[in-house]
Amino acid sequence: MTLVNIIQTIWVISALGLSILVLLHSPKGDGIGGIGGQAQLFTSAKSAETALNRITWTFCVVFLGLTVVLSAGWLNR
Repeated sequence: MTLVNIIQTIWVISALGLSILVLLHSPKGDGIGGIGGQAQLFTSAKSAETALNRITWTFCVVFLGLTVVLSAGWLNR
């Protein structure tokens, strides 16, 4: 495997991971559940949300950084 293939594999894994992590986030709005006060019943732990945010941002930075590197063609020289 060449370096470009390894970077592309990491890029695909980060894209899939980022998609899954974004879907794991809890919604910020109350929606219809906020009308009856049921939104406060199912709250998640604050530390879990903080860890999920950090992991998501890490995947985002890796994905965007590798997107720039791969699209600019800096590795094909």
